[in-house]
Amino acid sequence: MTLSELRRPSAGVLAIAGVALCAIIWGTTWYAITWQLGTVDPVASLTWRFGLAALVLFVGCAATRRSLALNRGQHLAALGQGVFVFAVSYTFTYAAEGHVTSAIVAVVFAALAFLNLVMFRVFVGQKASRNAWIGAILGVVGVAVLSGGEALGAGFDARALTGIGLAVLAVSSSAVGNYFSWKGQELGSAILPQTAWAMGYGTAMLALHGLVTGAEFTIDPSPGYLISLVYLAVLGSVVAFVVYFAVARARGYALASYISALTPPIAMLVSVLFEGARFGWTALVGLLLVLAGQALLIRAPKVP
Repeated sequence: MTLSELRRPSAGVLAIAGVALCAIIWGTTWYAITWQLGTVDPVASLTWRFGLAALVLFVGCAATRRSLALNRGQHLAALGQGVFVFAVSYTFTYAAEGHVTSAIVAVVFAALAFLNLVMFRVFVGQKASRNAWIGAILGVVGVAVLSGGEALGAGFDARALTGIGLAVLAVSSSAVGNYFSWKGQELGSAILPQTAWAMGYGTAMLALHGLVTGAEFTIDPSPGYLISLVYLAVLGSVVAFVVYFAVARARGYALASYISALTPPIAMLVSVLFEGARFGWTALVGLLLVLAGQALLIRAPKVP
């Protein structure tokens, strides 16, 4: 082995580093989203967020002379990815955060690994290992325990249950969007142009939804709103999603979904520090189950 090979990180190390980076970013975006709620319609906030992110990606591709051209099939894949990942999923996510704490929404997203396995088994025919399935199921059980604890703590309050239900719809939509992302990969589209077009399509769908529902496209000039908007657009959307899809393409969506296990503890810590959230023993048990399940996922072999 040469000195250059020793210095060059392995693909596995790079994948884990990408997972960690996304987890740190997304673990804090759950709280940043709460700064978007209030005076500005959530549809408008999402339109500004992904519109700005798409602009950054398009400009970045042009500046680095990357081709933005996609064929018809690649555009359709980007459209599906944009609609389900950036429009539908985040619409439900923002709605969910209006009912429950940001940490609860983050933990529900830990079910993404299981949904990805189901999605790719049913529609693509990929056969994951037993450890992957056991790990994903443990993650779902952990989510159920933690979400159940939240509902019990609220006395089965309708508001809490509604928030959890909206979060489940959000993560389900995200899983469907992952399929379209994989489809674009199979059709040969590069990550940056596909993500740019996907965010562009998602922004268009959000704007259309806002026009149909009568949303007011205003913007809050306060520092808190503007800083959170830039953070969510540049780091939470451009950087995190590009790294996420890169890891998914290189190592599979099951490994990329390990991010969903690392974000809850970060989001819970942020929620405790800034939202005054308090979590009992059920939350701890649920979180431990999620982490144990995702530990099995990370050890499972890559699906060919």
